[in-house]
Amino acid sequence: MLAEMRIQGLGVIEEALLELHPGFTVVTGETGAGKTMVVTGLHLLSGGRAEASKVRTGMLKAFVEGRFTLDKAEAASRIVTDAGADIDEDGSVIALRTVSVDGRSRAHLGGRSVPVGVLADLSEQVIAVHGQNDQLRLLRPAEQRAVIDRFAGESVGEPLTEYREIRAEWLAVITELDERSSRSREMAQQADLLKHGLNEIDAVAPEPGEDVELTEQIKRLAAVDELRASATEAHAAVSGSQDGDPDAPGALGLVGEAVRRLATAEDPVLRDLAPRLEEASMLLGDVGTELGSYVETLDADPALLEKVLARQADLKRLTRKYAADVDGVLAWADDARRRLESVDTSDEALAELARRRDELGVRLAGLAAEVSAARGKAAAELASAITQELSGLAMGQAELEITVEQRPAEHGDRQALAIDGRAVHAGSEGVDEVELLLRAHDGAPPLPVHKAASGGELSRVMLAIEVVLANVDTVQTLVFDEVDAGVGGRAAVEIGRRLARLARTHQVLVVTHLPQVAAFADQHLVVDKGTSGGVTRSGVKLLEPADRVQELARMLAGMDGTETGRAHAEELLAVAEKDKSAPAPKRKKAKKG
Repeated sequence: MLAEMRIQGLGVIEEALLELHPGFTVVTGETGAGKTMVVTGLHLLSGGRAEASKVRTGMLKAFVEGRFTLDKAEAASRIVTDAGADIDEDGSVIALRTVSVDGRSRAHLGGRSVPVGVLADLSEQVIAVHGQNDQLRLLRPAEQRAVIDRFAGESVGEPLTEYREIRAEWLAVITELDERSSRSREMAQQADLLKHGLNEIDAVAPEPGEDVELTEQIKRLAAVDELRASATEAHAAVSGSQDGDPDAPGALGLVGEAVRRLATAEDPVLRDLAPRLEEASMLLGDVGTELGSYVETLDADPALLEKVLARQADLKRLTRKYAADVDGVLAWADDARRRLESVDTSDEALAELARRRDELGVRLAGLAAEVSAARGKAAAELASAITQELSGLAMGQAELEITVEQRPAEHGDRQALAIDGRAVHAGSEGVDEVELLLRAHDGAPPLPVHKAASGGELSRVMLAIEVVLANVDTVQTLVFDEVDAGVGGRAAVEIGRRLARLARTHQVLVVTHLPQVAAFADQHLVVDKGTSGGVTRSGVKLLEPADRVQELARMLAGMDGTETGRAHAEELLAVAEKDKSAPAPKRKKAKKG
């Protein structure tokens, strides 16, 4: 629920604080006073598009701040905590949106900077704004289908989710089959090239890193004499000459002599150095052994060198054609094998794809039929509920019908699906076309709602839809922006009555110009416009009972200065109060099945 909202620097509103009633709050004011800025502020808090033109002239930024209470709103609370924002001890959270004159926008939630999308996600759980643009949008076929799905809930939502998953796989198989069939010659040539490359690589059978190892081996074989001389001399320096010349004992013999001398020394300091020399002697012995082994392995073998060079030449032929090194050649081969699987144009491969396409098509048709059946059932229930609402909105003879028909597939439609022997178009939202039809009175033909209803009747139809949907929505706060446009007299009273009843289960905020609607509110806010120093400023104030009578009289064709106007306003308030205190009528439930 939206507990309060503060607006600063938005349009004509310099600064305003709206403390909202948990029931029915109405906002009124003269034309041009800035009533629509209240709804604009709500759109901004809901993550809507920010426009620099909405910033008040002379100010650098516009601010809209709202405090939402999240009692029992688990999904909304989860969005807040996932964003790293804080929920106050009383279960409320502060949302803030700023818009600068250069069009830049920032959002904050619970004292933390967040992406605007977080506010949009939060608003979907706690608030729904309905205006005249929403009415026009609802006349589109896609929006009418969405209304059915919203009303039906999981009975449509669950099979539709599975339908979308299967449809995505089905379309992918169709695309692959079409591509393989239409590009068979090109893909066959590509497959031949890939196979040739793989055969050439497999014939050489390179090992990972083999080119680097061969290079090192060739260097050793080419310089074997130099390496043998270096290793032999190093071995003699460490272990002594091979002929046992006592004058050339080597490092190992000299260290051994030093160990013997220190071990018999009288000074303990010298004796303590002997173990360290013994360690050096052991290390020198190991090195000497390894040098000797290395010399024995060196062999000037021209045949081996020639063999290694030939192997290197084979690898270089591959690296010139496929990659910079052997590891790259092996990676190319792996990729080529994967690509071969996708360019297989053999009859067996095409037949397998066709079989998979048909198998998925059967599953998709079953899910589409399940979605259609659920929509048909929901359409009947929704139409009955809306018709019942219309009878209470001075449209007693009107009857709403909702048709759900499967859309036929056109010639050449790649997304054609066979259901009960008919080819239908399998769109992302199913195979159904939904249309709202209105029978204005007995004997009248059912026509599309925008053709059968006048402007005032259309507003009442839209309100009836929203009232019915509100009973299935989890959103607690409902906002209506001049949903009563084009309505007056008795119908206006009925709209006010319906909004008041809706406010028994939801928080309702209504921007209106009709006194008959405003009279039913639990709380009345007025947007007041004034001029000072040539600058127009608007603010919002809460009306006391006496002021409320005067505002209703003003709304009654400017009758605020007459006794007749005040008497009429008082009468409206009395009728509304009596109606609100009466028990709510029970809705007749639509038959199931």
